[in-house]
Amino acid sequence: MRRAIVGASPELLNWRPAGDDTNPLAVLAIHALSSTRWWLSVAITGVAPERDRPAEFRTTVSSAEELRSVADPLSAECRMLLEAQGVFDPSAPRTDPRDGTTVTAAWALIHAVEHLQEHVAHAELTRQVWDHAEARND
Repeated sequence: MRRAIVGASPELLNWRPAGDDTNPLAVLAIHALSSTRWWLSVAITGVAPERDRPAEFRTTVSSAEELRSVADPLSAECRMLLEAQGVFDPSAPRTDPRDGTTVTAAWALIHAVEHLQEHVAHAELTRQVWDHAEARND
């Protein structure tokens, strides 16, 4: 995700590549990291942190530095969760905070990684499309 953001202009960070129903890099970064932190918390601690998911999709930023000022602490929280001491029981039951169903800790962990991977790919593709269009305009 960081590679897609580094050196990005505010226009790129807030650009919706295919119109209003697509997500810009700023949204992808904040949503992906917030979701990852949420699912890692469920997997490792069994407790979902507070989260304002609709606000993630309203994210706009004035610079890459502003985006990193929000993204870096989220990344740090994810790393702390992954580095937590203790035994991880992949079969431990966890409550899916979205609908109250039961999932395993392993499922929540895998879901965190899969979801992050999906949005990192979106961000990389968005950056490639932007960079390609910029190169053609030069």
